[in-house]
Amino acid sequence: MPEFLLANICAVTPDDTLQNAALWIKDGKIFRLLPDGELPPQAQQLPRTDGKGAFAVPGFIDLHIHGYAGHGPEQGTPEALWAMSEELAKHGVAAFCPTLYCGKPREMETLLKNLAPAFGKEKGARIIGFHLEGPFISPKKPGVMKPEDISPADLDAFKRLYEAADGKIAAMTLAPELPGIEAVITFCKEHGILPQAGHTNATYDEFLLGAARGVTHATHLFNAMSPFNQRAPGASGAVLMHPGISCEIIADGVHVHPDIVSFLRTVKPVENIVVVTDALLPTGQQSGPFIANGEEVAFEGGVWRRKADGVIAGSALTMARGLKNLLDFGYTLPQAARCTSSNAARLTGLTHRGRIEDGAEADITLLNKDFQPQAVFIGGEQI
Repeated sequence: MPEFLLANICAVTPDDTLQNAALWIKDGKIFRLLPDGELPPQAQQLPRTDGKGAFAVPGFIDLHIHGYAGHGPEQGTPEALWAMSEELAKHGVAAFCPTLYCGKPREMETLLKNLAPAFGKEKGARIIGFHLEGPFISPKKPGVMKPEDISPADLDAFKRLYEAADGKIAAMTLAPELPGIEAVITFCKEHGILPQAGHTNATYDEFLLGAARGVTHATHLFNAMSPFNQRAPGASGAVLMHPGISCEIIADGVHVHPDIVSFLRTVKPVENIVVVTDALLPTGQQSGPFIANGEEVAFEGGVWRRKADGVIAGSALTMARGLKNLLDFGYTLPQAARCTSSNAARLTGLTHRGRIEDGAEADITLLNKDFQPQAVFIGGEQI
């Protein structure tokens, strides 16, 4: 592991922005965060990498992404995840959860068995674990999921999915109101899987019962969930009104109005807001055809839409663009960095990632004045 000084940067910590800073990188970690003009003699002797005045933010962590640059888990090969890992790393992502669409349980089993060997052999962004977006979701809130693939809650079926994935499931989107879902939630909690409420038509009371059982994180807030109404607060209202419930937000300005994304930080602790891309496989792909979940999509109005009916099929967001959007929506840079990295790290138990501070993993994305990635380091190695 190279030991070096990443100098001439603006370091973005969880609470501040430090001008004229330097990071002493040692054994793949941030050994010390220092003022660039006050380096101890030992640090002055280190090889020096010039950050050229860039903003140094923790490497992005995307907990909900279906694919990137033409590669994704739906292709069913380890090679697809390795290619996705390398492409994401080039764009500042340090870790991610490849997200599977809702499918018939047996089909999802096969997919997971085929994909599981990818873990530990990726050369770019770290694969945290799979995020399963279904199959135990509400048929009343399918979003772009295929209704015929939605299944009733079934613990035995979920155990088979877990075994097929070799235990490498990090998160599970489910509808907390489904009959029999409590056993699935309990299994998630016992096995370190983050249960997320999404694609749900839960009433306010049903959602809070789910939260009491342990489902305290919400999938793509406001999208594919019961809305906030003055007489029926629904799932959306429960997330808004209860600060301890954390949530994903697709910060592309289309899935959720920019003013609502801005409003969110006034009613919810910033540490409970997690930006995700929910990006589809053709995001970043240079030429078509553009296929996602077996259907042709077209990029229109800032999102991917199904060509068959024009329904929004998913996002084309990148994490770097998500951070820039948060700034445009009124978030501070430290707040935006927490929403695009630190908060996700905490939720998934990556305790030494997602922070620019002494002792943290040296996952660092350097952003230029336009907040585009200009250099990326994962575990202290430049990508």
